Amino acid sequence: MGLTYIQGVVTGKKKKSATVEFPVDSGAMYTLLPETVWKLLGLKPKRKMTFILADGTHINRDISECHIALPQGDGHTPVILGEAGDDPLLGAVTLEILGLVLDPFKRTLQPMRAVLT
Repeated sequence: MGLTYIQGVVTGKKKKSATVEFPVDSGAMYTLLPETVWKLLGLKPKRKMTFILADGTHINRDISECHIALPQGDGHTPVILGEAGDDPLLGAVTLEILGLVLDPFKRTLQPMRAVLT
């Protein structure tokens, strides 16, 4: 099993932006921005959440929101404000907001098949 990476541009409220190379993790809920990126964008915490890591460790991180632009589309998304040592991550909530899914065989982002019932 390999990793899928995609380049995205994230923008804060003051129109400051940064290009980030995101590993795509459709098993992770939220997108994470490294500390240097969200501080550059001028993002501020809106709330705090507790997350459980793969080893069972509980960590607390602040949540904010920003605009994200990928080659397949763009929109606003909640993001985890990473701390020192946290790496970027593109999660399932952002993918769903943008109407995208990860094709695990081709390791590419594809349009979601949206069903309205």
